[in-house]
Amino acid sequence: MLKRLAIYLKGYEKYAVGSPLLVVLETGCELVIPLLMAQIINKGIYGNSMTVIWQSGALMVLVALLATVIGGWAARCAAYAAQGLGANLRQAEFEKITAFSFADIDRFSSSSLITRLTNDLTNIQNVAIMCLRVLIRGVTMTVASVILTLSLSPKLALVVCVVLPFMAAALGLLMKICFPLFEKMQKTLDHLNETVQENLIAVRVVKSYVREDRERAKFMDANDGFTAAGMQAVLRMVAIQPVMMICFAVATVLVLYNGGNMVLGGELEIGYLQTVIGYIMQILMSAMMIGMAVLQYTRAQASIRRVFEVLDADSAITDGGESAPPAPQGRVEFRDVSFRYQTEGAGEDVLRGVNLEVKPGEFVAIVGGTGTGKSSLVNLIPRFYDVHRGKVLVDGLDVRDYALDDLRGRIGMVLQNNVLFSGTIRENLLWGNENATEEELIQAAKDAQAYDFIMTFPEGFDTYLEQGGVNVSGGQKQRLCIARAMVRKPSVLILDDSTSAVDSATEGRIRESFRENLKGTTVIIIAQRISSVQYADKIVVLDEGTVADVGSHDELMQTSRIYREIYDSQQGGGDENG
Repeated sequence: MLKRLAIYLKGYEKYAVGSPLLVVLETGCELVIPLLMAQIINKGIYGNSMTVIWQSGALMVLVALLATVIGGWAARCAAYAAQGLGANLRQAEFEKITAFSFADIDRFSSSSLITRLTNDLTNIQNVAIMCLRVLIRGVTMTVASVILTLSLSPKLALVVCVVLPFMAAALGLLMKICFPLFEKMQKTLDHLNETVQENLIAVRVVKSYVREDRERAKFMDANDGFTAAGMQAVLRMVAIQPVMMICFAVATVLVLYNGGNMVLGGELEIGYLQTVIGYIMQILMSAMMIGMAVLQYTRAQASIRRVFEVLDADSAITDGGESAPPAPQGRVEFRDVSFRYQTEGAGEDVLRGVNLEVKPGEFVAIVGGTGTGKSSLVNLIPRFYDVHRGKVLVDGLDVRDYALDDLRGRIGMVLQNNVLFSGTIRENLLWGNENATEEELIQAAKDAQAYDFIMTFPEGFDTYLEQGGVNVSGGQKQRLCIARAMVRKPSVLILDDSTSAVDSATEGRIRESFRENLKGTTVIIIAQRISSVQYADKIVVLDEGTVADVGSHDELMQTSRIYREIYDSQQGGGDENG
């Protein structure tokens, strides 16, 4: 796992290598200070030599200053390395997520992906800093102090050799207990983020139904769950401190008792006893630091595993691109297509045995009741999902054989949920074609019946849209999304119930602009209102995931019971928008 993380230090290797080296130098300087102190005590004070005191004292100050400078550079290098690691991992993870299909996003959930991009990566960065400084320092200090203690007094060094195994055993047991608790903690954080995200997205619905109290209670449950999971892990983590302190106290007493006897017996000079005590304190303090660093790494392991789950995920949609793409025509075919959202397990087919041909330039409408698979059907054309059985062909080539950029580049799509990004209207329209001219933007806006309301804004096309387009109405948002798709000049234009928020007259003008300005473009529209589709060249009626009937409005009124029922219900009770 650490070896894999090292790959993402690219560009920051010198900092990742430099920090441990500087920490070792810093530690070496600190280990010299007790030896200088021994010189002052043994030769300066007991030897009654002011020269030794001044020389050793001055050298101690210089060494301390040097250690401080080196320590500062070590901290700087560790910070650069940790931030660089986080930046590279974040970039790699985001690039992986942007390559995910809709099915992959559904599998992880957006709230979990946000947690993995933020909190999990912060945990990894924190432990990187701790490993580069605290862990390296602790290990270096422990090993060097043990060696120096053995050289000064092997008998006193045995005390450390007895205590350290107990500390290591306690730390190993605690790691084993804490790891699953940290995993649980991150999962509860996913749930907490999901609750917040859902509430913020649906804030207007919450307020309109006066459900603030329910949402507060829901958040409290998620927050309490996260707090409880965190407390379980943290309370076990802090158990290491009393264990370490007990070991620390026992070792100190044993060293003072044995060391005192050795000084009284003339086996050891008092200055060296002071030095040995200092080194043993350093060993035990370093062992505590190592313990805390290892526990932090245990927590980060859960985060590392979650991040690598994303990086290692095999996307449900893989790029084709092996075949030479045909010239864009706008022909779409479904051959015995079946589809389900759960490709593994017992998921039921949403579409079953669909056979359909859409000719270039046709205006095709898809109608049917709620849950009959209309959106699922059109989502298969740009390969947002892959079919379970059968084939979807665009211009005679299986969509799975296209390079995704080439396939989606010839398709314009206005989704059921209209999404605008923070930025100007111009910037949002240029998503359709970043090289579009001013005239093309104006024409697309006019065709989508958006130009007039755009020009009512003082800034026109440079009007700033807030995140999600909250400062425009639902109908205006739909028309901007349609204009964005039309700027693309696609060979296939798909509109998934994209005119539901505009009035019938405006919808009629948009439909007329398709016929006049998108000649040769295949238009596939999903609509709830029969009035929106009765002028289509072909109307496809879906029923329970199958193609029930196909024909023109007049033909279906004569031959299709389902179509006639939809028509009669809308004539009698108003439009259905379910």
